[in-house]
Amino acid sequence: MEKAILGRKVGMTQIFSNEGEVVPVTVVKAGPCSVVQKRAEEVDGYTAVQVGFEDKKENRTKKPEKGHFDKAGVAPKKHLVEFNLDNVEGLEVGSELTVEQFAAGDIIDVTGTSKGKGYQGAVKRHNQGTGPKTHGSRYYRGAGSLGAMNVARVFKGQTLPGRMGGDTVTVQKLEVVEVDKDNNLLLIKGAVPGPKKGLLKIVDSVKAKS
Repeated sequence: MEKAILGRKVGMTQIFSNEGEVVPVTVVKAGPCSVVQKRAEEVDGYTAVQVGFEDKKENRTKKPEKGHFDKAGVAPKKHLVEFNLDNVEGLEVGSELTVEQFAAGDIIDVTGTSKGKGYQGAVKRHNQGTGPKTHGSRYYRGAGSLGAMNVARVFKGQTLPGRMGGDTVTVQKLEVVEVDKDNNLLLIKGAVPGPKKGLLKIVDSVKAKS
């Protein structure tokens, strides 16, 4: 059975390995999640499971959503995410997914939404160098040259100022250092995308399978 779960980023800390080395870890509160729907190759053309995370008040749930959850026999959930999995055996509708499916040493992929930085200039957004700050130059952090003079337009794809951050980011081949089953916590080596309390998707590493 392939592993998949939803969680929220708690923050970063560090622990000591058995060899006495300091290991930076991200703490993720993962699950419990409920399987709300299954996709079958014969019916939908692909295999997947729809997973719900975090309970939602019934008075805030719309009637079509409530019917969808009632059909699965689970309480309404705030978040519904579909995981495309090659093997969905053992994942029945109404069953619960917890951190117990993971173990120390597992290699996983983590997907989240990066921190939004708002509207930023070319220096911060694209790591461009600044202009000279001497000899009367007043053009320190501008975008610089945008193209040839005879073109009379700006080509697409130029590194210009604009919205920065708030993108879907996946970090691959991260290692599970420790699993706290009592508190539904995963300790993942290194950093993961997004701010504290950000929603995360955790699955088996694609590259580790091959």
